[in-house]
Amino acid sequence: METFVLAVNILDRFLAIMKVKPKHLSCISVCCFQLAAQVVEEDCDIPSIHDVIRISQCKCTVSDIKRMEKIISEKLHFEFKATTALTFLHLYHTIVLCHSSERKEVLSLEKLEAQLKACNCRLIFSKAKPSVLALCLLTLEVETLKSLELFEIALRVQKHSKVNDKDMLYWRELVSKCLADYSSPECCKPDHKKLVWIVSRRTAQNLHNSYYSVPELPTIPEYGYMNESESEDSCEDMSSGEDSLSSSPPSDLEVSFFFDDYKPKLKSRSRRLYPL
Repeated sequence: METFVLAVNILDRFLAIMKVKPKHLSCISVCCFQLAAQVVEEDCDIPSIHDVIRISQCKCTVSDIKRMEKIISEKLHFEFKATTALTFLHLYHTIVLCHSSERKEVLSLEKLEAQLKACNCRLIFSKAKPSVLALCLLTLEVETLKSLELFEIALRVQKHSKVNDKDMLYWRELVSKCLADYSSPECCKPDHKKLVWIVSRRTAQNLHNSYYSVPELPTIPEYGYMNESESEDSCEDMSSGEDSLSSSPPSDLEVSFFFDDYKPKLKSRSRRLYPL
């Protein structure tokens, strides 16, 4: 969650000072995510550039990513860390729980983070102050819980944060509408149905290198290349190893049922042509 929020913050700051073409936006987004992961995540958890390109399908090369990362880093003066709305949300949540007698499970931080993620996907909230956006999410959730104690604490937090009522009401209305749309049945949210990916042949080959490869199986010897004695010995071994109702060797019809390449040998004809 922290990586996602920081990536959005880096993207917003870069777009605020640079004009980019729509075709370059996917590459810029991947670079912002990669830069955020380098700041937040451990070295062992940072995905490789090849994996990020393959998963995101951004149609750019490794050199494109590195070149764009250099441009973003120079424009932002290598200042990637920032105080985001998630920072204020964690701070406000801790303050409310410290001054409240309610159980910690009542005010769910996971739910607030999910709501913040939904708001970060809207362009309009890139103009909102992080402190105001976090406070709007907190007060709306407190109103849903209908707890007078939590509501009074939230008002005191607003007073100490010096957030005026005008900005609060304006952004609260937008946040409320965003969350209502997000919770509506018309919203295209992931469900429990199995997702179907429609990809091209080239993408499928990149995702699954062995998808179109033919497995190398050992060659099955044909009975036509075996001499008469080996054929009789193999038939005797098959008949002796099977618990069948008859002790006689399998017929040509039975053998041809399991082996498509089986060709019965005409022993009687060979005796006529080559009599002993």
